[in-house]
Amino acid sequence: MKRDLYIDFAKGIATLSIIFIHTAFWSGQLYIPAEVRVLSLVFDVALFYALSGITSGSDIGKTFYRLLKLQITYMIFVTLLFFLDYFFKVFGLAFFSMEWLQNFYTTFGSKYAATDISAVPQWENLGNWYLHEYSNADTFPVVMGSFWYLKVYFILTVFGVLILKFFPKHINWFIGLCVALTLIFNIFPEIYPTGQVGYVAFYMTIFLAAHQMKGKKIPEKIIPVLYGIVALALVWMFFFYGNEIFYKINRNKFPPKIPYIIWTLFSLVTLFVFYNRLKITKESFVTHIGRNAIFFYFAQGISSSLVYFLMAPLKDSMPWWILMILIYIINIILAFVISGGLKKVDEWGWKILQFLRIKTAVK
Repeated sequence: MKRDLYIDFAKGIATLSIIFIHTAFWSGQLYIPAEVRVLSLVFDVALFYALSGITSGSDIGKTFYRLLKLQITYMIFVTLLFFLDYFFKVFGLAFFSMEWLQNFYTTFGSKYAATDISAVPQWENLGNWYLHEYSNADTFPVVMGSFWYLKVYFILTVFGVLILKFFPKHINWFIGLCVALTLIFNIFPEIYPTGQVGYVAFYMTIFLAAHQMKGKKIPEKIIPVLYGIVALALVWMFFFYGNEIFYKINRNKFPPKIPYIIWTLFSLVTLFVFYNRLKITKESFVTHIGRNAIFFYFAQGISSSLVYFLMAPLKDSMPWWILMILIYIINIILAFVISGGLKKVDEWGWKILQFLRIKTAVK
């Protein structure tokens, strides 16, 4: 079956958008205006769940095998991250002053303390990371700040494939159920569940709705109607919540509440408007990113942390918008280089596991 380059292209655009979001909301919090940071959320993580819905099927064995491979790749990555984080704490003083390091960690809300520098590795943190308990990686705070997506993705994919396998004729009912739960959680915020339950209700709606769109194309006459609905929803949001809600979109993302849900509609409608309409026929830099999206997702957490070291000495020497563009471009370049390295580390990790499997196999 021929690979759909539109999916790779859309994943690539979504990944580039995530890099921009993390450029704006992490190091960018020190110099980028709030309005720009909010606008960066127009194309956000909801696109990944929609693309997962389009590409998912009802083969449980294939899906679980794919998730197992992703889990192992994730474990290889966080093992590398664990040692990088520790070595930076140990040797960071060779390059930076204690005051500078404390300012760095304070900026990102870390619980880092000076005594941690000479401490032995906190192995329980690595174990927690394996189990998707994302305690902070002090040196690379954006990494753990990104991983909430991965945990929800695992949950979503497991429940999603079970629905697709055992209830293929009732998918619309499950979409309705998820919509109802999302509304109930928002109408009665006191019962909004903690953890990932609230996340799953909304993102499962996107996942299943996207699956129902698989192979279909939105008719041209419907397109203005959809964008009209999005515009009306935005007008209602500002009328109901007031103009200040614009600055609170990110607060309404964790977990997803009505303002953020409305904010995502434009990107989701645009994704499906171009699906099966925009023909991508050639590989490109963007499709390469989309094809290797998971490694870029891991890499951007590291790169978005590292750009702080470049931003800090430059933020007072040039206009904010020039610095933003510069840091964003550097962030993309770093993510590209780091993702290539992570892919190699992943290959080595799998080779080591294969070697151990052969050596420990019962003869």
